Amino acid sequence: MFTGIVEELGTVEAFELLEGDAARLRIAGPTVTSDAGHGDSIAVNGCCLTVVAVDGETFTADVMRETLLRTSLGSVQRGSRVNLERAVTAHSRLGGHIVQGHVDGVGTIVSREPSTHWENVRIAAVPQILKYIAEKGSITVDGVSLTVTDVDDESGTFGISLIPTTLELTVLGRNQVGDVVNLEVDVIAKYVERLLAGGKE
Repeated sequence: MFTGIVEELGTVEAFELLEGDAARLRIAGPTVTSDAGHGDSIAVNGCCLTVVAVDGETFTADVMRETLLRTSLGSVQRGSRVNLERAVTAHSRLGGHIVQGHVDGVGTIVSREPSTHWENVRIAAVPQILKYIAEKGSITVDGVSLTVTDVDDESGTFGISLIPTTLELTVLGRNQVGDVVNLEVDVIAKYVERLLAGGKE
């Protein structure tokens, strides 16, 4: 489990395609590797990946086909910057919200409007994801815990506001209109839906 509070910007050092539509990522991140070991979980742009090797300030993780299909990790390349967060511990503060690192799908940035103290960003999402997003609720965008400012079902978009710290310390400050971002909705919304449906789809 994660909180959506990014610890550092890492750099992709290698992206290797493997047989069976899988891939292997090697990422540099001195903070997250400081106490990482084989089998630990690290969120990369919001995707929970398992560490298979640590070498100094870099770690290696395998990415399965399902992750490549559902997230933006298939498009990273050497030199790409990525948001990194280690899994929470029993002594961690829950500074964001409950994040599983299980990306529900991707969205596309459709606009960015800078202002003096923050930047308003709109993201398009498919209806299957948008239905779980609520105004003033929580959303994870590329692993960053954010508050939804509004939802527009007609245009299929939702809004978020980014403070200077988020713009400076995460990839969201570098993303441009048209870029694809990973989205994870609040897991509570999905459980509520299933309970109301009586466990039936």
